[in-house]
Amino acid sequence: MPHGSGQGAGRPGLMAVAERAAVSPMTVTRVLRDDPRVLPGTRERVLAAVAELAYLSDPEPPAAAGADPAARSGAADRGTGLVGVVVTDVTDPFASRLASGVDAAVRRHGLRILIGDSRRDRERERGLVADLAGRADGIVVMPAGPRQEHLSAVAARGVPVVCAGGPPAGFEADHVVIDDYGGAKEATERLLALGHRRIGFLGPRPDVWSGAERLRGHRTALRSAGLPLSDELVRREGAGAAERAAAELLALPEPPSALFCCGERYTVGAFRAVRAVGARTVLAGFDDFELADTLGLPLTVQICDSGELGRQAGRLLLDRMGGAPGRRQPPRRRVVSTRAVRYGEGHSRGPLAPAPAGADGAAGDGAEGRHGAGTAGKGQRRNAAPGRTR
Repeated sequence: MPHGSGQGAGRPGLMAVAERAAVSPMTVTRVLRDDPRVLPGTRERVLAAVAELAYLSDPEPPAAAGADPAARSGAADRGTGLVGVVVTDVTDPFASRLASGVDAAVRRHGLRILIGDSRRDRERERGLVADLAGRADGIVVMPAGPRQEHLSAVAARGVPVVCAGGPPAGFEADHVVIDDYGGAKEATERLLALGHRRIGFLGPRPDVWSGAERLRGHRTALRSAGLPLSDELVRREGAGAAERAAAELLALPEPPSALFCCGERYTVGAFRAVRAVGARTVLAGFDDFELADTLGLPLTVQICDSGELGRQAGRLLLDRMGGAPGRRQPPRRRVVSTRAVRYGEGHSRGPLAPAPAGADGAAGDGAEGRHGAGTAGKGQRRNAAPGRTR
């Protein structure tokens, strides 16, 4: 299909997306191919334009090698040739890279993606999924709420569904998740190894699965160290309230000496609060972000490749789409591991030492692979995908 100003009757093309995002057509192509050289801000604008215009990515010929034959033939020969991707916020770097990862996986099989933005609203997600069910051969959903029973109706119509970023509740399906529990446990263990005993927690509301898992990992590390679990040191609100929540913790009669932050926007909010009061509070976060190495204070972040999350979800979906109609396979779970990167003045540039092992031996939580570690000093950027903000 040519890269023209349109992709068929009434269908916006690559040029329209480029104009909407104020970038070149080549930049749009690079974003859709998950090119790591594209700046996060540019990627966000392009993915937002893609969602607004319902742009369909151009398919590539099926890979001659390295692709599963059953998935290739089943996906390419079926119906619309489209795969739906519903994310919680298309401007979120985590969500945009997840969508790009799905696109990278299915494009090799001659398929295109159609992106929907649920804006973290369960009813909006329900409507998007219902709409996509009539237009796509399979759907990847980044869950917007605590339960996903509405996805069962779509699956009953023969449209495969895979969840990414959180497991489905009230509905059984293949899913891919980040090792939120293990990553948070490791990050908290590092703070404990530095001597911190009052550690604040900043995270999303209780019904956000990833936040609940990160709080569970955080508390496991505290419990293993013999420390009490204090609700006084926990704040669970939207990321937009992170600065205020951090300021509340810093204003306590006995403020925490360190803060664990559940996402990049929580880390940035905490940094602003720390800077405003001139505190020497140490920060640990989940998800990397631009300029993390310029904050000028000790900061360790657990990073994950959300593009890999999308690629694995895309592969699971392709397998379901290419399977024999009568084949029944139990739901599968994939876990993408995290690794630690440390920023800030005074840190050595050697490898970051593994966190002390917890007394509970959390290896049984299903994480695949080992946590790696690295160090990034001031002015040294990392070659890693931005993480999740929810």
